[in-house]
Amino acid sequence: MKTRVTAIFDIGKTNKKFFLFDENYREIHNNYIRFDELTDQEGFQMESLSDLVKWIKKCINDLLLEDQYEILGVNFSTYGASLVHLDQDGNQVGDFYSYLKPFDTYLRAAFLKDYGSEKELCKTTASPFLGMLNSALQLYYIKNKKPEIFNKIQKSLHFPQYLSYIFTQKMTADYTSMGCHTMFWDYDSHQYHQWLKEEGMSDFLVPVLPSDSVSMINYRGAQFKVGTGVHDSSAALLPYIKGIADSFVLISTGTWSICMNYFNQAELTIDEIEKDCLNFMSTDGKNVRAARLFLGNELRQQAMKMGEAFGVEYHIYKSIAYHSNFKSKRTNAKQLLFALGGLGVERFGYSCPESTDYSLFESFEEAYHELLDELTDLQVESLQLAIGQSSISQIYIDGGFGANELFTQMLANKLQAFELYSTSFSLGSALGAAMLVNDNYLPDNFMKENYSIKRHLPTATLVNQ
Repeated sequence: MKTRVTAIFDIGKTNKKFFLFDENYREIHNNYIRFDELTDQEGFQMESLSDLVKWIKKCINDLLLEDQYEILGVNFSTYGASLVHLDQDGNQVGDFYSYLKPFDTYLRAAFLKDYGSEKELCKTTASPFLGMLNSALQLYYIKNKKPEIFNKIQKSLHFPQYLSYIFTQKMTADYTSMGCHTMFWDYDSHQYHQWLKEEGMSDFLVPVLPSDSVSMINYRGAQFKVGTGVHDSSAALLPYIKGIADSFVLISTGTWSICMNYFNQAELTIDEIEKDCLNFMSTDGKNVRAARLFLGNELRQQAMKMGEAFGVEYHIYKSIAYHSNFKSKRTNAKQLLFALGGLGVERFGYSCPESTDYSLFESFEEAYHELLDELTDLQVESLQLAIGQSSISQIYIDGGFGANELFTQMLANKLQAFELYSTSFSLGSALGAAMLVNDNYLPDNFMKENYSIKRHLPTATLVNQ
C-alpha cells in the first residue's frame, strides 16, 4: 500500500528544502540544496529562478516515478517581497530582483512627490518605506528604469504564487504575500492601493485569495491538490494559531527577530510605523501586528568584535551560562554601553556610543552578559510594539534564540507578567504550508509532542522554588 504524502517546498534565501510529510505530518523524506546566485543587469545578486524551477519539477517528477508514495498535495513556502513578472504568453520577463537591491534616492523622492506624505502612505499600507523590500516598488523601479521590460509585463506574481502557477497555470495572490510590507495593499479600504491604478499597473494585478486555496490538477497521470503558496513567516505562525488555546505573541528569531501578534487588530499609528512596526496578514486575511529587530545579525557582529577584543574565538558565546549575580555597568537605563546604532536604538529612546569600550569589562563572559542585557531590553521594546493594547498571556520564542540561555533567562526576568516559552521545531514554515493544503488540519497535541515546548521562569521564581 502506498504511503500518502504531502510534498512541501520551503524556499529560503540560502537553503532550498523539499519535504515529504505523511498524514500525521511526520517528516519521511527531505532534500536540501543551494544554488549559486546570478547577477541582474546592474550586477546585483539575485536568485537563480530557472535552476530553482528545474529542481522543483525534478523533485515532483522523481516522486511520481516511485511506487511507494501517493501525492495528496503540493505547496510552497517562500521568503517574501519578491515578484515574478510574466508576459502575454505566461513566461518570465525581466529579472527576479532581490529585495536587498538598493532603491534609488531620486525614485523615492519622485514617488513621494506624486503620492503625498510618506507618513500617511506608510500608515495606509501598514509598512515603513523600505525600498525594494516593499515589493510593489519593484514595479515602480522597472517602470522608471526598464520601460522596455515594463511594457512587456502582463501580470506580476508573488514568489510563492509563481511556484504554484508552474503547476496550476492560475495567476493569484494570497493574503500573506500581499500583507508582507508590499505597499500593494490599502489596509483602510482592504483592496489594492490607488497609486497602482494611477501608475498604470492595474492590469498587472491578480485576485487575492485565502492562503488555504487549492487547485486539483492532473500532472503526468497523477491527480493531486496544489496550494496557492504562502509567505514563510506567516506559515510558521499558523501551527501556533491552531495549536495554542490562549492569546500569545510569537517571537520568530534568526537573522531577524520578528514579534507577531495575531490578536492585535488595532490600527497602526505613525509612531509605531516609525519604530519598524507593521502589519502582516494571516492566512485568513486578518491583520497580524509585527515588530522587527535585526537581532541575530547584530549579535553575531558584536560577538565577532568582542572575540577580537578579548583574544578568544567569538563563537564561545553559544556555550556561556547565565550568571544570576550579573549586574549591568550602566548607570542610566536608556544609555547603552555597546555600539548598537545599527539597530536604530534611538527609536526606543536609547542612545549608544559610536564604538564600544571593552576596557569596561574584565572578560568576554562579562561583556557578553552586558551585551545580552542590552539586546533583551531592545527586544522587550519591540515586543511591546507588537502587543500594544491587546490582552496577551503567553510569549513563545521560535528559532535560534530559543536555545540561547542568557537570552531566554534575561527575557523571563524582564517579562514576569507573561508566561515565556521557547520551542524547537525546525519545520514550522513547511508544516504551516502542509496544513494549508490539508484543510488547516493539525492533529491534537501535535505541538506538545513535536515542538519541545519549554517554560522559562524568572530567576526570583527559580530561587523561591
